[in-house]
Amino acid sequence: MSETDRLLENNEAYAKEFDKSGLPSPPAKGVAVVACMDARMDVHSMLGLKEGDAHVIRNAGGVVSEDALRSLVISQRLLGTEEVILVHHTDCGMLTFKDEALKDAIEADTGERPDFPFHAFSDLEGSVRTSIERIKENPFIPRKDSVRGFVYEVETGRLREVV
Repeated sequence: MSETDRLLENNEAYAKEFDKSGLPSPPAKGVAVVACMDARMDVHSMLGLKEGDAHVIRNAGGVVSEDALRSLVISQRLLGTEEVILVHHTDCGMLTFKDEALKDAIEADTGERPDFPFHAFSDLEGSVRTSIERIKENPFIPRKDSVRGFVYEVETGRLREVV
């Protein structure tokens, strides 16, 4: 049995206990979280969120990429979120490579070069600041005054604000 099959069994157990009344589509707390996809980060637990409380947008590095911006525009304009929390973390894999080196390796392996950025970074706090700036500079995001960025310390479980 594959791991996916085991996870589907877990879904069956979840569905049996699922509250059929459902949750409202707009997040109850009015918050969108952009966080790294790292499996060591349980965003809901670290922030004390329950299902339906927040939009959680995850990608490699928690970088505010074009797709993250697209999701934030929809989150704010159509679903009423008013605050954005960014969460990067210590010991992040995005600190371990350079975009061009990864593109070179992929091109050597496949014969094709990716035409998109990977957004690798060498400065953790700097990457948080860059992501905040991407939100604040985006003309389509209406509520920019409530964007805050943090570094999650995988060693302690604490969030440290980046100012």
